[in-house]
Formats: sequence, structure tokens, C-alpha cells
Amino acid sequence: MKTFNTMLKTELKLSLRGMDMFIFAICMPIVVLIILGVIYGNKPAYDDAEYSFLAQSFGAISTIAICAGGVMGLPLVISDYRHKKILKRFKVTPTSPSVILTVQVTIYTIYSLVSLVLVYAVAKYFFGYQLNGSWFQFGCGYLLVMVSMFSIGMAVGGIAPNSKIASVIASILYFPMLIFSGATLPYEVMPTALQKVADILPLTQGIKLLKAASLGLSIDGVIFPIIVMISLAVICIIISIKFFKWE
Repeated sequence: MKTFNTMLKTELKLSLRGMDMFIFAICMPIVVLIILGVIYGNKPAYDDAEYSFLAQSFGAISTIAICAGGVMGLPLVISDYRHKKILKRFKVTPTSPSVILTVQVTIYTIYSLVSLVLVYAVAKYFFGYQLNGSWFQFGCGYLLVMVSMFSIGMAVGGIAPNSKIASVIASILYFPMLIFSGATLPYEVMPTALQKVADILPLTQGIKLLKAASLGLSIDGVIFPIIVMISLAVICIIISIKFFKWE
């Protein structure tokens, strides 16, 4: 526990020195929310829709920080440490791969939770947003999406041989999910063909889960997204620990 706390404090300080996560995990979700709020406001998400664009999009916007930290931040940090031989030094210490990965996951979890609170505060006080569903269900869904997305970053960062390959893989995963999953461009305004493509992306399933939780819809309609999130998390976590490369 002492090792974990020491590493967490050190890594958090290093993370805060840079502006990447502040921009992409804190500022970007708020900017997207404001743009959608100004353009669509409380207009119905589509013809005869019961819920507004803002109500439909809150869960999606809240995943931007998760995607930034889990799919882009995690693999780049871990692979960079491997490239700089920092992981090689850890190898001769009692530190295990799980501790290193858990520290990074904890840091990006903090970013995600701070982002969620700020997004909700802006949505509520500037656009009159109210969560129609249960906060408990939304929180459980948010945690599941977080674990699932972070597991992807753990797997990529754990096995990528160098930072260049990790960057390429992370970019291939990050940008399509950020743009086409519904996190930034509302799923409801996408053409039907693009929606079918978006459904392939794992983050799209996570957003469907959060959307149902935030709107108070029945959990029966999101059984498939739950299965996808859990399966993805289990597979990627096993890969990240079993095939972790020190150098």
C-alpha cells in the first residue's frame, strides 16, 4: 500500500504538469456540452422524441474524459515509460505490473470523476438539465464503462513494444470512438448507415448503457451493452497483466 501511495502521488504530480489531460478530459467535455446546449438546447432529439438532445447527450458527453484517459492517456504513458527504461528499473523492485497499471488507472479515474461533476454542474446550472433516471444506476454504468475503456488502454500500453506503436494503436482506437460513438457528434443526428457503423464501436455500447440509466429506461434494453462492457474488460485486463512487457 505504501508503494502504491508513493507512486500515485508522484505520477499524479507528473500528470498535472502537462496540459493534455486538462484539455481533453476536463475542458473538452464542457466545450462539447456548451456547443450542443447552445445549438440544440431542449429541442427534441428527433421527431416526436420524449427527451431533448441535452438529456440524450449527457451520458455520451460524460464518456469523453473516460475515452481520453483510458484509450489515449494510459497506453501512451505506460509505453513511454517502457521506452525510457523506467519499467526496466521497476522490474528489479518489488513493484508488480498490476501496481503500475492500477496507479495509472486511479489517476485517470480522478480525471473522469472531476469531468463528470463539472459537466453535470454546467448542464444543470446553465441549461436546466435534470437526470431523469437513478444516480445509482448511472454511477454503476459509468463505473462499468470506465473499467471497460481503461482496460483497453491497459492492454495496449502493457503489450505495445514502443511508444510509436502504442500511439498509432491508441489513435486508431481513440479518434473513431470519440467522433462516431456519439460522444461528440450526437448519435441521433447520424445517418442510419453511420449509426450501424457506430454500433460496432465498444464505446457506443457504453454510451447506450449510460443513456438508458440517465433517462430512466428499462435495463432490459441494455443487456447486450452490459455484456459487451464486461467481456471487454475481462479480456483486456487478462491480456494487460499476462503479457505485460517490461522492456
